[in-house]
Amino acid sequence: MTAILEQVQVNHTTRANGIVASLEHVSKNYGPVKALSGVNFQVRAGEVVALLGPNGAGKTTAVKLLLGLLQPNSGKVRVFGGDPINPENRMRTGAMLQVGRVPETLRVREHIDLFSSYYQKPFPAGEVLAAGGLEKLSDRKFGDLSGGQKQRVLFALALCGDPDLLFLDEPTVGLDVEARRMLWEEIRQIVRRGKTVLLTTHYLQEADALADRVAVINKGEIIAEGTPAEIKAQTAGKKIRCVTRLSLGAVRELPGVTEAKEDREAIEIHATEAELVVRELLARDATLSGLEVSSAGLEDAFLALTRDASANGNS
Repeated sequence: MTAILEQVQVNHTTRANGIVASLEHVSKNYGPVKALSGVNFQVRAGEVVALLGPNGAGKTTAVKLLLGLLQPNSGKVRVFGGDPINPENRMRTGAMLQVGRVPETLRVREHIDLFSSYYQKPFPAGEVLAAGGLEKLSDRKFGDLSGGQKQRVLFALALCGDPDLLFLDEPTVGLDVEARRMLWEEIRQIVRRGKTVLLTTHYLQEADALADRVAVINKGEIIAEGTPAEIKAQTAGKKIRCVTRLSLGAVRELPGVTEAKEDREAIEIHATEAELVVRELLARDATLSGLEVSSAGLEDAFLALTRDASANGNS
């Protein structure tokens, strides 16, 4: 009875503060290698959170801790207010598996029926097939599918239990543009149903398109967090491209320029105040041509953040 009351209290607390998963001052080491160092990270109900970072930054470790596949050296890991390995909490989470862990000889529909049998209230099989765009592939053996089709099956399997919290690790690897866009829309539909998604991806466009919030991790520490717009505004500002007779060094010295590099016959400039930089360029070079001004993308911001963190000796 005490355990039931504690779980009810945990569920009430989770609903009250809106946090469905969290790392609290979490550190994780692999022998002498520090994978995470005092990380604080939260996933709130009904949002898509993108966890971004270069290879070896700690993304996979963070996800495995939240899935209960690893234990921290210090700190607390919470899912729905409790331990990730709690059976009730595990029944409320879904995660994409790696291809090597899925039997090649079973047919797509057999995989979905098998995974659905693990849950008391599974997502209807027909809707699972539709979510993955697999209706015409249901009788195909998994081993006979293309890489992109296998990825769609893995996405569908993660939905079988109708999870409240869905972990998607590189969900669109190997997909063509059309299939990727389809999967994005399915993720949006999942969130519209009140679900929560934690996404890791190397496609920065994907994070920009889907995420309500982005967390950037580098060398085991969260170095930036906010909406995609906030991350972009914080680091990259605007991007200017032009053909100028000014030297690269002279451009870099202009007020408001944060970075400049050659791009074929032109110069690409990152600036905090694009208007100021453009006025200076026009004043100093009457022959300026090919002028383009655009908002810097999330990829530009990500590269700037991780570069600055490395330069500052973040570890």
